[in-house]
Amino acid sequence: MSSQKRTGLTAVDLESLSAALAAGKRVTVYLRDPMPSLGLDAGTSARVLSVDGSTVTVRPKGVDDQLPFEADELQRARSASAPAKAAPRSPRTAPADPTPSVRPAPTPKAAAVEPKPTPEPTTRPEPAPPRSAAPKSAPAKAARRSKNTTAAVSVTITSAGESLWTVSVAHGSKKGKPAEVTADRVARAMQELGDDAAITAVDEVIESAREAAQRKIEELTRELENARAALAHLDVGPAES
Repeated sequence: MSSQKRTGLTAVDLESLSAALAAGKRVTVYLRDPMPSLGLDAGTSARVLSVDGSTVTVRPKGVDDQLPFEADELQRARSASAPAKAAPRSPRTAPADPTPSVRPAPTPKAAAVEPKPTPEPTTRPEPAPPRSAAPKSAPAKAARRSKNTTAAVSVTITSAGESLWTVSVAHGSKKGKPAEVTADRVARAMQELGDDAAITAVDEVIESAREAAQRKIEELTRELENARAALAHLDVGPAES
């Protein structure tokens, strides 16, 4: 048995393999140990797919899977004693490589499967806002609108003279044009309302206007009598012959 030290791929070999892959070249290495589970002998050629540190991913001849190996499990050249094509060996068959096998056949790595590509995350559409939000706000808006449209109404009765009264109506900020009404209608309206203070105030104004009207009638009566007397003195008949 040979006591040659087991080295496998060196750091220089790994750099050379990486450079060749980067240049698009096809690179081949060889298995140092047999893999009975896959029917591979020592010295089987394998195409290098990638190099990551000291791990080399290869595809051995006759195998469809991509298998990772450590650098010391591979070599750059085929062993001189390794057959070009060997029959399947049992797990206990000695390897063709004269160098004694130190590490057992990497059976767990042989069972490795090619990693599946991670599916790209799909962008989900943002959930639409609940339709119940609009109906909930509608009654509130309607309530505010109806509340705002209920404006205050005020009725104002004003004494504009001895016998002249006006009534004006204001609906919110809108003011109507004052309308003239007679004193008797104002008095009846106050009686219907039954407010003593309003009745007293209106009666005082009406009574004052009544007295003023009476004085005017008396004054006009005197003026009328004076005018009649003056007219009687002006009524001169024809002179007597």
